Amino acid sequence: MVARLVIAAPSSGAGKTTVATGLMAAFAGRGLAVSPHKVGPDYIDPGYHALATGRPGRNLDAYMCGTGLIAPLFAHGARGCDLAVIEGVMGLYDGAADQGELASTAQVSKLLKAPVVLVVDASSQSRSVAALVHGFASWDPEVRIGGVILNKVATDRHEHLLREALGESGVPVLGVLRRAPAVATPSRHLGLVPVAERQAAAVSAVAAQAEQVLAGCDMEALLALARSAPEPHTEAWSPEVVGRPRAAGPVVPAPRVAVAGGAAFTFSYAEHTELLTAAGAEVVTFDPLRDEALPEGTSGLVIGGGFPEMYGSELSANEPLRKAVAGLAASGAPIAAECAGLLYLARSLDGTPMCGVLDADARMSERLTLGYRDAVAVSDSVLAPTGARMRGHEFHRTVIEPGAGASAAWGLRQPERRVEGFVQGGVHASYVHTHWAGAPEAAARFVERCAGGPVA
Repeated sequence: MVARLVIAAPSSGAGKTTVATGLMAAFAGRGLAVSPHKVGPDYIDPGYHALATGRPGRNLDAYMCGTGLIAPLFAHGARGCDLAVIEGVMGLYDGAADQGELASTAQVSKLLKAPVVLVVDASSQSRSVAALVHGFASWDPEVRIGGVILNKVATDRHEHLLREALGESGVPVLGVLRRAPAVATPSRHLGLVPVAERQAAAVSAVAAQAEQVLAGCDMEALLALARSAPEPHTEAWSPEVVGRPRAAGPVVPAPRVAVAGGAAFTFSYAEHTELLTAAGAEVVTFDPLRDEALPEGTSGLVIGGGFPEMYGSELSANEPLRKAVAGLAASGAPIAAECAGLLYLARSLDGTPMCGVLDADARMSERLTLGYRDAVAVSDSVLAPTGARMRGHEFHRTVIEPGAGASAAWGLRQPERRVEGFVQGGVHASYVHTHWAGAPEAAARFVERCAGGPVA
């Protein structure tokens, strides 16, 4: 059995990431093998989780992967660990818009039968904290709130008032954290700055978070609560089982799939690489900010999300790689690009030349585009046949014009009906982030399309 805790809050901004990451690092520092997880589609928090634990941060997204895969994906990620810490998303009961509890932290806690620790920003309240905690604890009897951590507590007197109020709530106080600037992580237009962009500072911040948690939390009580979770009777998800090519036997020779990384392209799910490998590919990473050529023998290219808008001039200055990517696309090789990858393949980004694979130009926008998407493939592509359905997520402050090519990638059904993205030759480029664990056939199809041998 893997002991497990869900770290939730009444709303965003209460300190979930600080507490969850601090707990991960603190327990790992005590010699426990800690499995880090994040509810929802977030890419940035798992980077800090990975730094804290030394293991890949993994997402548990009931909208994109389906409720039936939450426990199996958890078991896959937590295999061999002593403890799992699961950071929630938004407020405890917030999930996909107009979908009830779907994809909420509360739903994931129930699917995993995991106790919840509620992180409360107590900076502007005293006795009212008891009413707040009581409301969250009683709203859904199936959600087990096993304790509360009070964050941003001002003084000893403030702490006394909070503890006194909560004494009658029946929910134990498992931690009290003071305001601490050293634990803060800088933010910008899409949330926290990723670990890859602030390596040394991120290490220091995680260490400070661990120290704060150790000083202010009852670690033994938290561990006992985690160990009180019942045995989850589920079989672990296996990329080798679900990701095998549809054709009999392995892909020979193994096609080489290059995956963009580095500071400009930090958004990826660990399961994508696992599925590509299981489908028969040799996966290699490269950094478009530094590498002037694609990995030798590249047969296919995956360019995920990230922040190319922060590195536009550097990406543009790497002209040899831009030409190599354009040449690979012109050869018809499979290329899967999401969000940041879409921008990189465009003709320009904020007026700065990009790869020029797509006859489209991108620019920064004041408008945030955010939300889950129910998508249908409107063109046959390297990822999906026409008519295939896939669920995804959009999260960007950029606009690309036109928004769709002559052959679009997806038809979106919510929040408004529209087509978006580009399918041309072997290229599939879209703003929509997808989680291939929910559609493993996408990875198998992509590898099959790559299997004709090296083209670059």
